[in-house]
Amino acid sequence: MISAGALSPKKPLNLLDKIERQFDIALDNLNIDSSKSLGGIFKKESASENIHLETFNNNSSIMRTSSGDIDSSSPLLNSNNNESAGENVADAINQNNSQSFYSNAKIIRLLTFLKMKIIPKKRRSMKTSVKLNETNVDREIYPDKTPIYDRKKYPSNEISNAKYHPLTFIPILLYEQFKFFFNLYFLLVALSQSIPALRIGYLSSYIVPLAFVLTVTMLKEALDDIKRRRRDKESNNELYQVLNNIQPVKSKDLKVGDLIQLKKGERIPADLILLQSTEPSGEAFIKTDQLDGETDWKLRISPPLTQNLTEEDLLNRISITASAPERSIHSFLGKVTYKNSTSAPLSIDATLWANTVLASSGSCIGCVIYTGKDTRQAMNTTKASVKVGLLELEINSISKFLCASVFVLSILLVVFAGTNNHDWYIDIMRYLILFSTIIPVSLRVNLDLAKSVYAYQIEHDSTIPDTVVRTSTIPEDLGRIEYLLSDKTGTLTQNDMQLKKIHLGSVSYSSETFDIVTDYVKQLTSETKKVSSSRKDMASRVGDMVLTLALCHNVTPTLEDNELTYQAASPDEIAIVKYTESVGLSLYKRDRHSISLLHESTGKLLNYEIKQVFPFNSDTKRMGIIVYDKEKDEYWFLEKGADTVMIKIVERNEWLEEETGNMAREGLRTLVIGRKKLSKETYENFVKAYETAGLSMVHREVKMSAMITEYLEKDLNLLGLTGVEDKLQKNVKPSIELLRNAGVKIWMLTGDKVETAHCVSISAKLISRGQYVHTITKLTDQEGALSHLEYLEINKNACMLIDGTSLGIFLKYYKKEFLNIAVRLPAVIACRCTPQQKADIALDIRALTGKRVCCIGDGGNDVSMIQSADVGVGIVGKEGKQASLAADFSVTQFCHLTELLLWHGRNSYKRSAKLSQFVMHRGLVIAICQAVYSISSSFEPIALYQGFLMVGYATCYTMAPVFSLTLDQDIEESLTKIYPELYKDLTEGTSLSYKTFFVWVALSLFQGSIIQLLSQKFTSLETVDFSKMVTISFTALVINELIMVSLEIYTWNKIMVIAEVVTFIGFVFSIPFLGEYFDFSYMLQTSFLTGLMAILCFSIFPVWAAKSIYRRLHPPSYAKVQQFSFV
Repeated sequence: MISAGALSPKKPLNLLDKIERQFDIALDNLNIDSSKSLGGIFKKESASENIHLETFNNNSSIMRTSSGDIDSSSPLLNSNNNESAGENVADAINQNNSQSFYSNAKIIRLLTFLKMKIIPKKRRSMKTSVKLNETNVDREIYPDKTPIYDRKKYPSNEISNAKYHPLTFIPILLYEQFKFFFNLYFLLVALSQSIPALRIGYLSSYIVPLAFVLTVTMLKEALDDIKRRRRDKESNNELYQVLNNIQPVKSKDLKVGDLIQLKKGERIPADLILLQSTEPSGEAFIKTDQLDGETDWKLRISPPLTQNLTEEDLLNRISITASAPERSIHSFLGKVTYKNSTSAPLSIDATLWANTVLASSGSCIGCVIYTGKDTRQAMNTTKASVKVGLLELEINSISKFLCASVFVLSILLVVFAGTNNHDWYIDIMRYLILFSTIIPVSLRVNLDLAKSVYAYQIEHDSTIPDTVVRTSTIPEDLGRIEYLLSDKTGTLTQNDMQLKKIHLGSVSYSSETFDIVTDYVKQLTSETKKVSSSRKDMASRVGDMVLTLALCHNVTPTLEDNELTYQAASPDEIAIVKYTESVGLSLYKRDRHSISLLHESTGKLLNYEIKQVFPFNSDTKRMGIIVYDKEKDEYWFLEKGADTVMIKIVERNEWLEEETGNMAREGLRTLVIGRKKLSKETYENFVKAYETAGLSMVHREVKMSAMITEYLEKDLNLLGLTGVEDKLQKNVKPSIELLRNAGVKIWMLTGDKVETAHCVSISAKLISRGQYVHTITKLTDQEGALSHLEYLEINKNACMLIDGTSLGIFLKYYKKEFLNIAVRLPAVIACRCTPQQKADIALDIRALTGKRVCCIGDGGNDVSMIQSADVGVGIVGKEGKQASLAADFSVTQFCHLTELLLWHGRNSYKRSAKLSQFVMHRGLVIAICQAVYSISSSFEPIALYQGFLMVGYATCYTMAPVFSLTLDQDIEESLTKIYPELYKDLTEGTSLSYKTFFVWVALSLFQGSIIQLLSQKFTSLETVDFSKMVTISFTALVINELIMVSLEIYTWNKIMVIAEVVTFIGFVFSIPFLGEYFDFSYMLQTSFLTGLMAILCFSIFPVWAAKSIYRRLHPPSYAKVQQFSFV
């Protein structure tokens, strides 16, 4: 249980805290962060503003006493709650400036100035880390001057996603390789062979394997980086038309202040402000799928101030003020000024962020405000890092232990040899080199080749076609995943919306009965459209519902290539408009002031004037429109929205809550539809009140919303309920169920709305039926966060749904406590996440849990998250290939992830674990033989196996059979889907641990001792019998390893049999060429064969028996499954 004291601030707010908080709230009310405006304090734009700053300087005494202390009785502080206190501060500013009308930017400067006058400088320096430099202040942009005089002030627009620089490629790569202990160990051993006194065997036997590994790695990294540079070059060399330039300009040469003319389909090369559009209304649509992952088009509108200006005016008579660069892709504050006199505010609606695409027909003109690393895309992109598999880290740890053991063993052998040895340090070094086989250099070679085999098997698996392995160094991590972070749009869903059901209270219509709706729409005549006080029949009710759906939206029809398409900011709205078209009422024409519908059965146009539009946002959760029916002289207020807010707006009813619950359980996104007829007087009164509220400088949005509620949102006629389905990707539901049964915790991170994410998580079975979902949204302070943590600490079976703002609060103040609770929940859904937040979550989970994290996505906004994960998976889909190219593994469907993890992940991990331990066993056995011989020969550091025998043992005589273990499999592929719980054994890391390692050490110690001691017994330690001893010892060693490989294989195949047989035959046929080391006459004697058989029996039989008995007494889970499947 988390105590309140552990999380909440320890000291109550003092008076100075309260004052500072009031200023922050006042600044927040103006929808701006005070820290971003500090630089603007010193920019006094006019003499008028200078006067008012001076006024505030004088009036700051209203909050101080004559002694200089804070006066708690000041009217600015005379408030019982922080919200109203902040309002008092802003009201005071309005009172002191009643004679002038300020833009938000000027009020921000005045508020911040007053705050700095009252809050002590020392205190402020502790509260903020903002530095007043060129990157943290608002920037003034003049198209005729900035690109020339300030061209070096701002970053270059050149894109670079390369990991390495040509000069740093080799140093960085060598560091990445030799930071692993066993690579560094191999390097030191290889270098030691350049010293004659330490040289043992061939120099090439130490240098070549290490050089091979480094060369392969360097070539692979170099090719990958060359591909990245080619892609960057293509983007940097794209040509754009800059006003006042005859020749097109390359993307990398664009400067802040350049005015660019963009055409349909062109990528936006930098962050721009839309100044003009060829559409008279100033509208333009952009595709933002590579930025926020949403495939629906976004509407952008140029400022009316610049829409009709000439090119000369745009170049010479305007200036743009833009806030300092920041990560948020959903917010922007600025202004545009014409002739230094007339200004207009700029918001997110006028921005064209880099890497988005102009989607609307025609062209537009934009001004560059941020370039290069200052763009939103770049600030939300994480630099790719070199990924290292968990298995390699575990082997690295074991290698350190082995090296320490070798060092201790070498010292002990020298100590036991006596104290009269003056060259003891040389003997220690020689022992270290003799025993270097304990950490075999071939281990890295085998593992690298094995990874290539796994990559080939993955790419040629017919069940997951078109899968590409882009990072072949981490396939084993596919078998160790415990957390899966997934994008929503395009990953879990197809982003293809369809209206599946409408409900009118007493009756509902679905896809099977939509033809009835079509018949009713055909009867939609002027008579049936009239509002009657009597009870409407079903035809008129259905007609009213469909007519409202056809009018209440923000969809614009466009004709492209003689094909009608719809443009909208929400795919839900397009689905609804397509539905009304399918039942006979089409959207024919629309602009900002009118809308026309085509009644297809009669061919009649229904024309309406658009008087007011109230867009959907996450706060109101509803969208409304006022239309005027010219033909009937009627004003209508139409509204649709989430049931949670609409239930209080529509007339009382008994069915709405129940039916919305039923549709939600079906995974449908519900909207409640209502309307209200307005009298002309009511409409005119509303317009006056609404416009007055729009002039308010304090809580403007709240006051405007209050006017809508007061005049419009009362007792709306409830028409019905719609259910829209976002189609899931193929086999998403069974895939999520399989992964959850396998012990993988799944988080969904999306930039979409809360309601959308909730519906998709239900339809995808991420949230189980009846499971409680704890929703956290619009969290703004620490105190509110505490109660949510306490609740989730108690209710550990609840799912969590959280928005990006609230997530930011938790990660800022209670990161550790929040993650400790969140990682234990069955499911977490995070909405409205920025790309950087997605990446931060992945990094934080990795840091906190130490577990393997997999991230999967399909858009450019997912690249940072994918690169921050242990394993990044990209999906090739509608949003392009950017995520796929940045990922470690590229797939075409989410469902392919189950095959990738449960089957290929299992095989890669278990095979590499067995291969690495067997290679270490192979080195340990020969090292034990060397140690036994050295001890038996009076502790002399003499090599037992010299020259080619050492090289041949690790290559020609054992490599192929040992490497064939990479083709082994312990269970059938089908069983991984039937029993996904088997995956949990992999995540626990039981296949390679210190426990299994010490078992192999004991086995090596036993076999090495048996082989060498019996070889010495059957021959002798005399110099004349040295070659005999080497002959029987080495032969037993090779055959022992071949038999041990066969004992470790679960599923034989042709390649394994061939590897065993060919290697044995090769060894036999190579014996005549080993006369330098072997005694051929001894091999022809019966004593050699009997001795060899005795050594192998004593070496192999006890191991086989112990393994069989243990397996019978403690069968592994996969063995139990196999037995059960055969029954």
